[in-house]
Parts: sequence; C-alpha cells; structure tokens
Amino acid sequence: MRSSDTSRIGLSCAILTALALLLPANAFAQSPGNGLSDLFGNIFSGPKATAPAQSAPGPDGAPPPWSGEDGASGHPLMTADAIRQAAANFPACVAAMWPDAARRNISQQNFERFTAGLEPDLRIMDLLDSQPEFTKAIWDYLDILVNDARLARGREILAKYKPQFDAAEQAFGVDRYIIAAIWGIESNYSTQMGDRSVVQSTATLACIGRRQAYFKDEFLSALEILNRGDLRPEQMRGSWAGAFGPTQFMPTAFKRYAVDGDGDGRRDVVDDPSDLIASTANNLKKDGWQSGANWGYEVVVPQGFNYMLADRAKVMQLSQWEHLGVRRANNQPFPRPAEKAYLLAPAGAAGPGFLMLQNFRVIMKYNPAEAYALAIGHFADRLRGGPPFVQPWPRQERVLSRSERLELQQLLAERGFYRGTPDGQFGGQTREALRGFQASIGAPADGFASAEVLERLRAR
Repeated sequence: MRSSDTSRIGLSCAILTALALLLPANAFAQSPGNGLSDLFGNIFSGPKATAPAQSAPGPDGAPPPWSGEDGASGHPLMTADAIRQAAANFPACVAAMWPDAARRNISQQNFERFTAGLEPDLRIMDLLDSQPEFTKAIWDYLDILVNDARLARGREILAKYKPQFDAAEQAFGVDRYIIAAIWGIESNYSTQMGDRSVVQSTATLACIGRRQAYFKDEFLSALEILNRGDLRPEQMRGSWAGAFGPTQFMPTAFKRYAVDGDGDGRRDVVDDPSDLIASTANNLKKDGWQSGANWGYEVVVPQGFNYMLADRAKVMQLSQWEHLGVRRANNQPFPRPAEKAYLLAPAGAAGPGFLMLQNFRVIMKYNPAEAYALAIGHFADRLRGGPPFVQPWPRQERVLSRSERLELQQLLAERGFYRGTPDGQFGGQTREALRGFQASIGAPADGFASAEVLERLRAR
C-alpha cells in the first residue's frame, strides 16, 4: 500500500495497468508495487524510480535474467561486482535475520519453513535502478487510467460489494468512490497484481542492493503476516518490491492498517472483499481523511496569474483564491469557501489548474506523486457520475526525453537558477529553477518543462 514512510521506489499497479497497454512484454514491478515503477513521479512530482527498459524475455517466455550490469544510480552496492558478492552471501544473509525474526515472535519452525530454498531474484536489481529515456505526459496517463472500460468495471464492483462499502464507509468515514478508484487504478480490479513472491522479493532487496535496511523491515513483516496466519504464501504474490493485493499493500503497511472486516479472525486483503475495502479505508482514515470533504476542484486560472503561487507550500482559503481570479471550471461556487487549498498546475499555464484540499494530500500519502493522486481523485468523481475535465490539456506539447531533461537542468545550473545535482528527474527544486528562469525572460513562471523553454535556455 502507498505508505507515507517510503519514498515509493516505484509506482503502483496504477501505472503498471496503464503501461501494460503501451509497453511490450512483461515488466510488472511497482512501487513498491507492481513491476512498473513510479512513472508519474517524473512528470512533475520529483525523483522516483521509473519504468525499466524492456529486456528480451528468457526462454519459453520466462522473465528476463539479470542484465549483469552496474545499476544506473552509481551506488556502490549497485555495481555488478557488489551484486554478485551479495548474491553469493544470500543464504547467510537470510539466516542472519533469524534473531530479528525471533524478536518479532516468529517461530523458528515457520522461519525455516518460509525461507527454505529461498534464492535471490537478481532481475530485481535492474528494476530497482532502471532509468528510462522517455516518460509519458500526465494527460496520456489520465487517458489510460480513467477510461470507459475501467469505469464500467468500477461501477460493477461498487454494486457487487455494496454491503462491504456501506460498512466501511460507516466505520471509517472514507468515500467509497475513492476506495473503488484505488482498487481500479492499483490493480485494474484485481486483474494485475503482480506474480512475484513477496518473501523472495523482499528477501532479495534486504540482502542485495542499495535499500537493504528498508527492505529488511519489509521482509520480516512479510514473515510476521505468514506466521500469524492472516495470509498463505501463495496469496503473497505481487510486485518486484513486495506490494501485494488488489490495493497493493506493502508488508509494513499491512501491519499498520489491515483490519478484519468480516470478523473471521483473519485479515485477508487479497481475497476477502470485506477486509480489502475496510483495510484500505482504515489506511486513508489514519492518514487524515476528512469525512464528507472533497479532494479538490478543477479551476480556471486567469491570464497573467502569478504562478509563483502555484506551490504546495502556499495554502490559502478557497475564497482567497477566488479573490485572485481563480474560479471553478464548471462556474459553480465552492461549497465551503473557508476550506484551504493549494494550486496545482501540472501542465503549466497552457493546461487546467486544480485547487487541492486536505484529502488530496491524504491520497498522496498513499502514493506521493501528484499525478497519481489526481488520477485517483478524478476517477472517483467519474465513478460518482461526474463529468470529464472541462479544460483541454496542451496535447501539442512534446514530453522531453531524459537526456533533454538532464540538459535543461545543466543549463539552469550554468545560468545560476538550479543548485541541485542534474539527474534528469524533475522535482520541486527543478520547478523552482524553471520558474526563476521563466520570470527572468518575461514568460509565465509556471515551472512547466516544455521544449520551448529548453530552446530558450539554449539560446541564452
């Protein structure tokens, strides 16, 4: 599950589902989710792992083997030699975690049972450190994720499990449409959840690579789940990073949020709809969900607007945004003008704007990518019967390649606007630098990395 304590090394099944329609072959790995990493992150939300390059499948259609190459991050634990050495030590590394398992009240019998014959899955090293050349524009993701077929299936799910949604909404006060949207975007309603062993994946990452401390906790938590009997090993299959189930719980998130929705003594977030829906609702509630409130509003931003105000840290009441000329795209009044929000302009001045409320931030705790949270919120609204976005996206804009993004950062640094280390991944620091440069040339300081901005930088 999108837990707030992890920087989400990849994306959710959300993007897996989207990219499954765009990419050849099978690269299901998520953030810790389903095989495709956090592609949304590279749009405008900051550095996250991204979709792996497509390697040729192995014989008989088996997953491709590890490339045998150094990781793109340059981390010393991601060199080919370091990976080989750690892989050779893998059995000893797993055995050395027994004292920690015992402190978690895992029986020795179960520890030996669940780790017997465990081998590392080195293909994960390529997925952990992948750096694609291209990403997709936010409007492309939204087109894929919020489509008619998935909306129809979502409405079927809402009707089929109405008693379970009723119970969860009453117990936790979380909007059923948001839960249904997460289910649909994370796993396409349980049809794409990943097929790697959670125990094998987390054990591999606990012993090999650059995130060992984090994944040791995930591995031991996975063993706790099995030891307690909530799930069976065959149910704990998911992404390369260990997320599992229709709404993609990481093992540590399962421990914090999973609940027994139907009182059968088990917390089965894989095959029991009551537990799945209640646990997802409990996650959102504990992260601060405000009952009866919206996630945000599509808004029209006036020409000449000061886009330096479009910042997550700049929060104002909706009435104050109205005073600045920002209005709802459907011309309706804001229901609660005193609510506080920040302005998001994911496609810059040429695209729609959004005023984001507290519940949007809660969705971002599930997965801290603004594009992901926007997809969830919009999908929920469509399931509720709402219309598509009113304003068009700037579909004529070309998405920059990774080499172009790297060049853009380097040029911003040379001109004194960017103080970070150029890496081709865009986060808040890059957007601030872009705004500074745009303001210096009299352009709307919206922080949008367009091909035109790159050309202007090259020309100076």
